Amino acid sequence: MNDDLYFSNGNEVQLFEWAFAQHMPVMLTGPTGCGKTRFVEHMGHLLSRPVITISCHDDLTSADLVGRFMVTGGDVIWTDGPLTMAVKSGAICYLDEVVEARHDSLAILHSLTDHRRTLYLDRANETIKAPEGFMLVCSYNPAYRSSLKELKPSFRQRFVTVPMDYLPAEREVEVLLAEAQVDRAVAERLVECAGTIRSADDVFHFEPPSTRVLVAAARFIAAGAGEMEAVEACILAPLSSDGAIHEGLREIAAAHLSTSSDISRRTP
Repeated sequence: MNDDLYFSNGNEVQLFEWAFAQHMPVMLTGPTGCGKTRFVEHMGHLLSRPVITISCHDDLTSADLVGRFMVTGGDVIWTDGPLTMAVKSGAICYLDEVVEARHDSLAILHSLTDHRRTLYLDRANETIKAPEGFMLVCSYNPAYRSSLKELKPSFRQRFVTVPMDYLPAEREVEVLLAEAQVDRAVAERLVECAGTIRSADDVFHFEPPSTRVLVAAARFIAAGAGEMEAVEACILAPLSSDGAIHEGLREIAAAHLSTSSDISRRTP
């Protein structure tokens, strides 16, 4: 599998390049698994910048981001956090699912998202000016965030917003062919199945299947699994544990997939 494989879905590459050239932070929005992380990795490769990824969560503190004093060998020394390392090295710092982080933790980012482009380390009594190559990128899924976890408008307006979505069906098929080497007919059935399930998410109220799980199912099929077997394990089971919903999803999948095992195998 090519780790740098990326299929564009609009003008997101151009928008990102413009933001990078103008030293502007970027906010990626879109459903989970639509390729936001892969896109950032691709842009890091395209712009020849390292990418430092921070997975945000409820317990993430500002010290987790910038660093803290630690006792090492009997001495108390300052240890840089991932955000500080990214600023110092001129990397792309990617905060994945930033909406999961506490608001007080995100305040440390303010001075990096305006004209100052500076990180203030109060505890270490240090001020770091971001070099030319540094870029701050955040992502989140606005459609499925909790009402208790919303980004403040004042924070969102500090970023250039680049909306992302699932690829068109024909492009998603190409992803499966490139990453799993399954037969085209198999890839098309998987994508059609996912499209129908995604259109039903308003009724069932679940996170729709991502391109990521389609790739997983395709790789299972390439390894020898039957289509329904692969879809059950990689797509349906992770979506919902509710028996009635699962059965409804299974019926949707069965209507799209082949039950013949001999055409569900990897093409020589």
